[in-house]
Amino acid sequence: MFGIADYGAFVAAIVLFLAIPGPGNLALITSTGKGGVRAGLAAGFGVIAGDQVLMWLAVAGVAALLAAYPAAFHAVQWLGAGYLAWLGFKLLTARPGDAPAITIQPRHYFRQGAIITLLNPKAIVFYMAFFPLFVDPVRHQGLLTFGVMAATIATLTFLYSLIVVLLTHHLAARMRAHPAVARALEKTAGVFLIGFGLKLALSK
Repeated sequence: MFGIADYGAFVAAIVLFLAIPGPGNLALITSTGKGGVRAGLAAGFGVIAGDQVLMWLAVAGVAALLAAYPAAFHAVQWLGAGYLAWLGFKLLTARPGDAPAITIQPRHYFRQGAIITLLNPKAIVFYMAFFPLFVDPVRHQGLLTFGVMAATIATLTFLYSLIVVLLTHHLAARMRAHPAVARALEKTAGVFLIGFGLKLALSK
C-alpha cells in the first residue's frame, strides 16, 4: 500500500509505540493536569510536530549520519536525559504556591511536547532503525510513501493524545477536590521523569 510494506503491521507498531510508557505520555498527562484539555492538546500537537521532524530527518539521511557517528546520538541522549531530569526535579521540589514546573500557557505546552519528543532517544531510535523497515524497496513511491506514513503517524498520535487528554481531564477534575492527592501525583510524576532521565543516560 503506497510502497509501505505491510501497512497493517505499520499501524499496529505505531499504536504499540505510542502506548509504551515514556516521557511523551507523561507530558500529555502532566500538561492536562496543569492546564486542562487545551493545554493537553497543545502538548499533543507538540509531540506530533516532534515526530514529524524526526521522521523527515530520518528520510533526509540523518539516520545514516547518526549511525556513522555514534557520538552524535550519545550527545542527543544526554541532552534528553538532562532535560527530563530537570523537569522531574522541578516537580519533585515544588511547594504549594510555587510557580508550576510547566507553565500554563498553551504555547509553552506545545514547545515542551515538541522538545521532549525531539530529545527522546526512544523516538529517535524508532525513526532511525524501526521506521525504515516498513519502506518497501521495490514498490517505494518516494515522497508519496513517506507522506502517507507521516500522515498515518500524525493521525494515530492525535487520536491517542485525545484519548489520554480526555481521560486525564476527567480524573483531574476529581483530584482538584483532594489537593493532597494531586500533590502526591505531582511528586510521583517528578520521580518518574528523573527515572526516565537516568535510564536514558545509562542506556547503551
